Amino acid sequence: MKETYHVLGLMSGTSLDGLDMAYCSFWKEEARWRFSLNKSACIDYSPEFQQKLKQAIELSATDLLLLNNEFGRWMGEQSKVFIAENQLEVDFISSHGHTVFHQIDKKLTYQIGAGQELANAANQKVVCDFRSLDVSLGGQGAPLVPIGDELLFSEYDFCLNLGGISNASFRMNGIRKAFDVSPANMLLSYILKPTGKAFDDKGKMANSGKMVQSLLDALNALAFYKQPFPKSLGFEWFRDEVMPLIDSSKASVEDQLHTTVHHIAFQIGASLRPYAGPKAKILVTGGGAKNLFLVEMIQHYLGSAIEVVIPDPAIVDYKEAIVFAFMGVLRSEGEINCLRAVTGASKDSSSGVAFHPW
Repeated sequence: MKETYHVLGLMSGTSLDGLDMAYCSFWKEEARWRFSLNKSACIDYSPEFQQKLKQAIELSATDLLLLNNEFGRWMGEQSKVFIAENQLEVDFISSHGHTVFHQIDKKLTYQIGAGQELANAANQKVVCDFRSLDVSLGGQGAPLVPIGDELLFSEYDFCLNLGGISNASFRMNGIRKAFDVSPANMLLSYILKPTGKAFDDKGKMANSGKMVQSLLDALNALAFYKQPFPKSLGFEWFRDEVMPLIDSSKASVEDQLHTTVHHIAFQIGASLRPYAGPKAKILVTGGGAKNLFLVEMIQHYLGSAIEVVIPDPAIVDYKEAIVFAFMGVLRSEGEINCLRAVTGASKDSSSGVAFHPW
């Protein structure tokens, strides 16, 4: 085993707010994995490139493959600049890529960001494609971050990520369980689109709005919420099930935001409260952790059963990129990085494919 790994983790989430880059060190201490986040950055997408990624789901097969290569090269170029500017020594880059398709009923998940293009452009070894092996084993291919929750953040009873989609993980009878809970920033950003704002600063607009009970009831009635876990969400579900409810609402943007924040928080509370032990704590990360009204409502719906903990801002912003860097380390060590208890696969696996620069 290598004594210390130095890895650049890359993550592009469904909220399309940019490419998260986390340069981390990982080592074992008293048989436990430890980490440090040494450098980080979020590279914004240009409006044109953001739109291209958003519309990727509608592309022809040829155009999607071209975008796969283009995005891989772009990530490689950004990584090369980041490494050079910060004079970093990197063992490899570990990349999640950007999810275009996630249709588990068809055993389909597809992340763009071609590994070989990325490796060539960055002139670094790359580990990527962390989802397809699990799907081939009958799993959801998601969520993947719970392996990091289990091995890097085990001091918390629950870990909640508020990205484009909210997902949570926790131990139940000694086994890590996890699932996607609801849409989160993806939903709030969609409502904000007519205003031209990228996000609701600290949730102030949502806080100023009023409840639209009919919209809240319609959202809470969606069939996904009655499904047992493991379960995961993709943009396709959001487009088909959630967007029509928002589009048909005559309520103001503020009232829609207010209502959907309650919806997100209610689903989180309903999903996690039954599994709370005494003095439980939940680590909340992702962009949604900066929405103070959303965090307040999550604490409200969790009640006194679970205390919400917001960590250091760097962990809030880069936890997913940290964990994908860590997944590459586990893959390099041949250790399990994808948990069947989380995804529903037939067995645990060590997932990820390596590419070397040419």
